[in-house]
Amino acid sequence: MFENQSRRNTLKILGGSLLAGTLPLTATPAFAANKRIALVVKNLGNSYFDACRDGAQKAAKEIGGFDIIYTAPTKATAEDQIAVIDALIAQKVDGIIVSANDANALVPVGKKAMQRGIKVISFDSAIAKGGRIMHLNASSTPMIGAKQVQMISKTLNGEGEVAILSAASTMTNQNSWIAAMKEEWKKPDYAKLKLVDIVYGDDQDDKSYREMQGLVKTHPNLKGVISPTTIGIRAGAKAIIDGGLVGKVHITGLGLPSEMKDAVLKGACDSFAIWNPVDYGYCSTQIIAGIINGEKAGPGDTVKMGSKGETKIGEDGEAVMGEPFTFDKSNVEEYAKIF
Repeated sequence: MFENQSRRNTLKILGGSLLAGTLPLTATPAFAANKRIALVVKNLGNSYFDACRDGAQKAAKEIGGFDIIYTAPTKATAEDQIAVIDALIAQKVDGIIVSANDANALVPVGKKAMQRGIKVISFDSAIAKGGRIMHLNASSTPMIGAKQVQMISKTLNGEGEVAILSAASTMTNQNSWIAAMKEEWKKPDYAKLKLVDIVYGDDQDDKSYREMQGLVKTHPNLKGVISPTTIGIRAGAKAIIDGGLVGKVHITGLGLPSEMKDAVLKGACDSFAIWNPVDYGYCSTQIIAGIINGEKAGPGDTVKMGSKGETKIGEDGEAVMGEPFTFDKSNVEEYAKIF
């Protein structure tokens, strides 16, 4: 599933001076008839985006007739990303998928590309309206919140005291996810699952670690912790392991396989979730290929995502790929090699 996709059919842009600020690209023979999709990410050398690239290449191979250009600025700035997109416009690519370094700053260059007949969509980090045809979100707030409650309930067999270890109390996404958790918690399935506390580690390893220790001391019957932040979940898991609490307290939430592998294998974490970047690149490529081939992608339209199904675009011009992907002992080691 995670084999490196062959790059023999991947079109490379010739001329490092044309893409100033990007990783040097070498010229490779490409089929003249193939259409070209550029995957423009925030920066190169990022394993998360490399996994997105693998998914994009998988989709292109599956569809046929498309080549992928994987590129980014060396610095994750809007200015450098705009220069990359300008170069792609000059190359007259057929489509551009962007993870924006700045939502508003990229609108003018996105408009410019579309005025030249290039199809533009965003993923991961949206370009604001006007600079793209649509945006594909990895997941939705209700799905992210519900997933985390479902995971801890499964681990605890639906019974026990649970706390939430969040990032900062001012973070909009964290608060939205917690609100979605509470909504999911209202279901009869969780009648014996009691939320006893919410603490904030401010997305700092040391503070999150201390907050986890504090939860255990304050709530001696604590059985589970949900941490909707990659920093919180890894720090919380470390506190469980260091404190000899494996098997007594379990943590779940949103984490990265590379950071959570040891915690899963040691038993501090039964399962955790985050969106699958391979699928993200795959679905984004399937969508833009359809748009290039004439499919509609406006508010209310349904777009196809290959083997991952389809999704409907909302009135805001955004769609959702699906619920977060679950990681556990069966797959964490495989994914840890990727991101």
